[in-house]
Amino acid sequence: MNILNLFKVSLKAVANNKMRSFLSMLGIIIGVAAVIIMMSIGQGSKESIRAELSTMGTNLLTIRPGADMRGGVRQDPSSMQTLKMADYERIVREKRFVTKVSPEVTASGQAIYGSKNTNASMYGESIDYLDIRLWTIEEGECFTEEDIKKASKVCVVGATIVKELFGEGAECIGKTIRFKSIPMRIVGVLKSKGYNSWGMDQDNVIIAPYTTVMKRIAAQTYFSSIVCSAVTEELSDAAIEELTQILRDNHKLKEDADDDFTIRSQAEMMETMSSTMDTVTIILVVAAAFSLLVAGIGIMNIMLVSVTERTKEIGLRMAVGATGPVISLQFLIESVLISFTGGLIGVIVGVGASTFLASFGMPSSVPAWSIYVSFLVCVFIGVLFGYIPAQKAANMDPIEAIRHE
Repeated sequence: MNILNLFKVSLKAVANNKMRSFLSMLGIIIGVAAVIIMMSIGQGSKESIRAELSTMGTNLLTIRPGADMRGGVRQDPSSMQTLKMADYERIVREKRFVTKVSPEVTASGQAIYGSKNTNASMYGESIDYLDIRLWTIEEGECFTEEDIKKASKVCVVGATIVKELFGEGAECIGKTIRFKSIPMRIVGVLKSKGYNSWGMDQDNVIIAPYTTVMKRIAAQTYFSSIVCSAVTEELSDAAIEELTQILRDNHKLKEDADDDFTIRSQAEMMETMSSTMDTVTIILVVAAAFSLLVAGIGIMNIMLVSVTERTKEIGLRMAVGATGPVISLQFLIESVLISFTGGLIGVIVGVGASTFLASFGMPSSVPAWSIYVSFLVCVFIGVLFGYIPAQKAANMDPIEAIRHE
C-alpha cells in the first residue's frame, strides 16, 4: 500500500472518532499555545527593555565611585568621593574614543511653586548631558556654559514638573520655582519620555548646571557620577579602557591596586537584561512544555486503545497481505496527524492570544522560529508517543487478531 492510501486510511480513522481525536489534540493545543504565548511575552519584554535602554543612548558610559573596603566592610559607593573636578577636566582634555562628557551631581527634594509642590530629582549636569541621554528641548532653551561658570540658578524641567506645579501644558518659561529653598528660574522644558519599563517617571526631573547643584544645593566638591558618550557603540570597550587608564593615572593607583571607580556601558546593561529575560523565558517555556509531555502521553494512551479496538481490522489487513511495517506506519501517521493538527490549532490560538495581549499594551512579539519549532515538536511527539502503539499493532499475530472479539 502506498503512502497516499495509508494517509487516506489514517485520516478516515481519525475522522471516525472526532471527539476522541479532539480530546487527544486538546493537550497539544494548550501546550503549543502556552509555549508560544510565553515565548512571545519573553521576546516582547526583551525588545521593550532594549528599546527603553536605547532611549538613553546605546553608546552611553557611566562612571561611578567604587565601593571601598574599610575594616573588611565594603562601603556604600554613594558615600565615596573619588570622582573630582580634575577627573572630569582630564577626561575632556585627553578623550579620543569619547565624544561628550558630563559630570553628574544628584539631589532629591521638593520642587515648589506658589502653593503647589511635588517630589522631584535634580540632576546637576553639563550642556552635553542632553545629547548624551538623547533629551530634546521642547520649549525654551538649555542653560549655557556661562551659566555653568557662574553657577546660575537656572534649570530645565520635565513635563511632569510642569504638570504638577503649573498645570497640563501651562506656560512656565521664565517662572521661578524653589528646590530646597533655592530659587531656580526655568529656561527650558524637556520633551516627554513617559514611564520606563521599571515604572519610573522619566519626566519627573529637573536639570541644572552641575556647579549650581554642587555649590548651592548639595554643598559638595565631588561628583555622584560622570556620564560619557562613546564615539560609536562598537567602540564602547575601547572607550572604557581609555577612561580606566585616565582615571587610574589621575588617582595615582598602583598597578596591583583595585580601581576606586566602576565604568558601565549601556551595551553591557542591555546584555545583562537580555540574559535575565532569556532565563525567565526559558523557565516559563519549560513549565509550559510539560503540558506537551502530558499531551503526548494522552496520545499514546488513545492510540493503544485504538489498536485494541481495531484488532480484528488489523488481522484482516494482515491476512490480505499487509505487512507489519505497513501497519506500523499507518498508526504512526494517525498519531502524527492528531499531534500536527493539534499543533496547528495551538499555533493559531497562541499567535491570536499574543496579538490580543499586545493590543492591551503588554509587550508581546512572536518570534517566527517559535512557530517552526512548535510544528517540529508536534511531529516529534506524534512519532515518539505513537511508536509503541504502532509496534503493538505491527507485532500482532494475524490469526489471533482475526479471532479477537
